Amino acid sequence: MPTRHRTVTVRGHEVYYREAGPADAPVLLLLHGFPSSSHMFRDLLPLLAGSYRLIAPDHIGFGRSATPAPEEFSYTFDELATITGEFTERLGLTEYALYVQDYGAPIGLRLALAHPERVTAIVTQNGNAYEEGLGKEAWAPVLALIAERTPGTEAPVREIYTIDGIKWQYLHGVVDPSLVSPDAYEHDAALLARPGQAEIQLALISDYGSNLALYPAFQEYFRGSQVPLLAAWGAHDEIFVPAGALAFQRDLPKAEVHLLPTGHFALETHADRIAGLIGDFLGRHVTP
Repeated sequence: MPTRHRTVTVRGHEVYYREAGPADAPVLLLLHGFPSSSHMFRDLLPLLAGSYRLIAPDHIGFGRSATPAPEEFSYTFDELATITGEFTERLGLTEYALYVQDYGAPIGLRLALAHPERVTAIVTQNGNAYEEGLGKEAWAPVLALIAERTPGTEAPVREIYTIDGIKWQYLHGVVDPSLVSPDAYEHDAALLARPGQAEIQLALISDYGSNLALYPAFQEYFRGSQVPLLAAWGAHDEIFVPAGALAFQRDLPKAEVHLLPTGHFALETHADRIAGLIGDFLGRHVTP
């Protein structure tokens, strides 16, 4: 089935999104991570569109959505979650499963805290909710920035969204890097090279401590809801390490965890495998 490219205005900001699948099928809301956009789901959408209504927005500041200056928009994860929640309401989504990756995890889990009755299931692909999931070396500069924002702590973090930093995120841990299309990281790098992006991304990274503070609330949500959860995780990821995937089973004993032999952007090499896992998982937990 074709993928359609649409926009909707939320709080005066244009939100771009990709949509595929029957309008009356169960909804899977796909929330991308840093430094990507809904572009990361380009291979997955056609594989699932026969059974689900797939909706993948670009967060404000990313992809083809609006990129207001930090002076005009509060680049915090709370604000991105608020925009995303209102986006789902504009589309009339009253019930949906979540696919979350990287930044998409704290955004999606805020939606679940606000409206647990709307979330039918969660697929997390290197989308973290536990401190043990934070790779020590990768997170050291970010944690230093969170502790104290100075020019000295900003400098190493700015390297994360250079072309070399973005390329590393795509290729580290990948057994056969030739399977990763350069179009993916070059696409992200080009969008993040636009005027104003450096400060937008720095503002968001500086706010990541708000996500760490919510980890206990996310974990309480898991325990209280026992929401069906599938973790399809790049086992060689050094940003969100496999311990973060296995930790879900502490609060969700029935969580299904699959560690795949790849890195942070697992869809680049394992879209077919992840689509199969999702189809089986949602087929057992989401009412058609």
